[in-house]
Amino acid sequence: MKRYILKRLILIIFTLFGLLTITFAISRVAPGDPARLAAGPDATEEMVEVLRKEFGLDQPLLVQYGRYLEGLLAGDLGRSLRTRHPVLDDLFTFFPATLELTLVSIGFAIILGIPLGVLSAVYKDRWIDHFTRFFSVSGVALPMFWLGLMLQLVFSLKYDLLPIGGRIAMMVEPPKAITHLFLVDSLITGNFKAFGSAFVHILLPAFVLSFPALASIIRLNRADMLEILHKDFILSERAHGISNVLIIGKYALKNALIPTVTMIGLRYGWMLGGTLLVETVFDWPGIGLYAVQSAIFSDFQSLMGVTVLIGVNFMLANLIVDLLYGVLDPRVRYT
Repeated sequence: MKRYILKRLILIIFTLFGLLTITFAISRVAPGDPARLAAGPDATEEMVEVLRKEFGLDQPLLVQYGRYLEGLLAGDLGRSLRTRHPVLDDLFTFFPATLELTLVSIGFAIILGIPLGVLSAVYKDRWIDHFTRFFSVSGVALPMFWLGLMLQLVFSLKYDLLPIGGRIAMMVEPPKAITHLFLVDSLITGNFKAFGSAFVHILLPAFVLSFPALASIIRLNRADMLEILHKDFILSERAHGISNVLIIGKYALKNALIPTVTMIGLRYGWMLGGTLLVETVFDWPGIGLYAVQSAIFSDFQSLMGVTVLIGVNFMLANLIVDLLYGVLDPRVRYT
């Protein structure tokens, strides 16, 4: 096990290096002058040149990349051209909102997706099966930004049931920062007013972000359950008089969860990278909105920092998923 984890961590390092190299190359060939955009429209050539030297943009690309990797090894992600703050500080400021949104979204997808997939398989060709199949196809087909706008139109503008955007109401004081996750911090500090506000604000964006993952989990879990329910060992258990609830909950579902766990790990990484649209639609102050604003200003240091953060999270999530295989399937051996 330790050897396998070590091999995967080494692979993560090489993968991250490749990801950084590609992102660095794309950010340098993109049109626009980062120094001029950061200096503003009224800046003189001398001011732009000073800013270019300050951020090392006057150096050859290989020198710039080498200095970036050197700083990265020392825990320095550089300084943002747009905010003038260290990129690491910006990431610590914006990432908790994205992490909270992603965790709630993946929770929605798991809590709803697995039971609906099981019900769809158990009651095949019944109304519940037809409903979940229609729902899962819709989840794959509907664009997230359109779904978000429609939900805002119905639940926020027409019926005024849920907030249209933001992370917490303006008149509500945010909870004391402990984990920087509003839902968790408000419970820890007993600030239930802040918890209620944060909860209703996260419902719409979390549902929209979870919708494609929810649809995928339903489809995958349904297909695996249908296959496993016709296996010989399931038929044998039924012949021995074991209750259907026990067969489905203890034996069939456990085997069907193995591919679903892989899907959940991949979807977690996809959600982190896909928060851009959802955070823009719902004005959610997370890393996706930060990345959009950084791209507009050609703030390559910030974009590289976002790439490092999301890449590491995605690869670590996949490592954890692989390790969970051993829990769900004792036949799995790590080498």
